Amino acid sequence: MSSGHRTLTVFLAVLYLLVASILGLVTGWPGWLWPTLGGALLLGAGVLLALTGGSRDRMPQENALEQRVSQVALPSAEPDYQFLFSATVRWLPHEVEGMAYFDPGGLAVRSVLMRAKAFTSRQDPADSSLAQHHLNGVLGVMETDPSGRVLAMARNVTLTLSETDQDRLSKLSAVRKDEEVWEHERNYERSKRSYLSQDVLKDPGSAVVWWLARNDDEVEGTVDRIGLLARLSAAANNSEVPSPFYEWALPPAPEPVAEDAFTPEEPPVAGAERVVDALADWLRIGADDPDIALLADRLADLLRAEDRKEEADELADLVAPPPETGEWDDGTASE
Repeated sequence: MSSGHRTLTVFLAVLYLLVASILGLVTGWPGWLWPTLGGALLLGAGVLLALTGGSRDRMPQENALEQRVSQVALPSAEPDYQFLFSATVRWLPHEVEGMAYFDPGGLAVRSVLMRAKAFTSRQDPADSSLAQHHLNGVLGVMETDPSGRVLAMARNVTLTLSETDQDRLSKLSAVRKDEEVWEHERNYERSKRSYLSQDVLKDPGSAVVWWLARNDDEVEGTVDRIGLLARLSAAANNSEVPSPFYEWALPPAPEPVAEDAFTPEEPPVAGAERVVDALADWLRIGADDPDIALLADRLADLLRAEDRKEEADELADLVAPPPETGEWDDGTASE
């Protein structure tokens, strides 16, 4: 209800009270009637105020005008990312003088955008969906614009990011997650190195105790590894093996080779013999087979043609038959 309606209601109530008082004095009303008259007056004023106020409260929803705004860039909490704002702006002009000399729709849109900007500038662009629901509640209430000329609100609010910005945020999120995992792995490796170098392998004794603690059922095996652990501890600390562990760390002396264990090497096989053996193996026949001698002779002839007389003679001598022997009688060979 406006101030003009309130003033008129109060004026009518006072006027009714004066008229009733004059009538009561003239007609001589009894005393008990005056409180009843005052109560009825107050009750009527209250009913009148309720009726006029309720009708006025319903007017914005019935008479409100609308205008759609789309894809308006609004800042976010990150300087390089902007929200894209869309909404239906509803407004109702105030009863002010000079209403014909301004654009109520423009004032309403400006008021809504200012309210939206004040909200989005504090929001993380990665939470655009959550920010949209909050902004719907912020702009869902009729409020007066800074000039006091219109009441404005917004509904059907959408708050999104451009496709490229959304892709960038997704990639950055993946990189941050990978970097966090890598950082944890690096810290784990650093902690493990520190544990091994400063605790386990700080000296041979610590290394032996560490191995025995992990293998408490292998005492003899631990003793056999004392030299290895001593050398490992010295290498980890860039130092020499301490004197108490020096004998343990010496490598075992090689066993002497017995003289009778020496076996002379077999003489190498002649090249011609290897050729004959290979032919026999390939043809699956014996090395003394006549076919081998025939093939060897032909191969020797080929070698002589290629001016390889030495190899040819060696091959021919290898497969040549032994000379025939006979008995002599009176200077003539017997048949």
